[in-house]
Amino acid sequence: MSDLLKRALAEPGALVAPGIFDLISLRIAARSGFKALYMTGYGTVASHLGLPDAGLASFRDMVTRVATMADAAAEYGLPLIADGDTGYGGLLNVAHTIKGYEAAGAAAIQLEDQNFPKKCGHTPGRTVIPAEEMVDKIKVAVDTRRDGNFLIIARTDARTIHGLDEAIRRMALYSEAGADILFVESPESRDELVRIGRSFDKPLVANMVEGGRTPVLNAAELGDLGFKIALYPATGFLAVGAALTAAYSEMARRQGSAVDVPLHSFEDFNELMGFKDVWEFERRHARG
Repeated sequence: MSDLLKRALAEPGALVAPGIFDLISLRIAARSGFKALYMTGYGTVASHLGLPDAGLASFRDMVTRVATMADAAAEYGLPLIADGDTGYGGLLNVAHTIKGYEAAGAAAIQLEDQNFPKKCGHTPGRTVIPAEEMVDKIKVAVDTRRDGNFLIIARTDARTIHGLDEAIRRMALYSEAGADILFVESPESRDELVRIGRSFDKPLVANMVEGGRTPVLNAAELGDLGFKIALYPATGFLAVGAALTAAYSEMARRQGSAVDVPLHSFEDFNELMGFKDVWEFERRHARG
């Protein structure tokens, strides 16, 4: 297992990890200068299955996407942080999930303390399991991984239902259980972010969802508050949704090409997807 993510986290400031949800978004993000990528569960379930992020995707659905995305990210020398939901069941399932995600090439897995079926962290109706059950999940995850460079991210969704005190209490327990990175989901003010940043000496995740419950700050601000990873999971698929809505609406209106909508250059898109390598291969192996 590569130590790329560990090395990136050792650098000053907060590491920005954009949400990627398919191989097109991955390739575009990888060429944009980031040092890590985040496989968003919401976006991946939506793009792969056309379903809401509500516990409907299985371990098999997700681990196959992890493998494909981690392999593509490795082409660019980038680590992939992957959403592992609740571990897809009990302790035995968590162990199976850890083995699968690590073998698939993820640099880190995010596990959360929601009840199954889980829901997206910035949507209503979430409930959490007892903290002691999540402690056991973290211990199993740490014991199961084969390489210490495969990092365990412990996330709590307790803030929305039980308040920040309970979320911080849980984070302390998950940290003691061996989690490498701590993640309090959906704090609701800058003051809450400040308090979280002051409460722990392990790397902290801030989840920046446009339109979500948490104030959206930039990486410099988050780094100053004590956070080490700034996730922007929804930016990509929200941008794609807006762009496709504009393009397809214009196409339907005109009953033809959406000529007045910004489009990616076809030539550049061919290059992005690797057609130059195909053409070079064919040139080298052409007969005659």
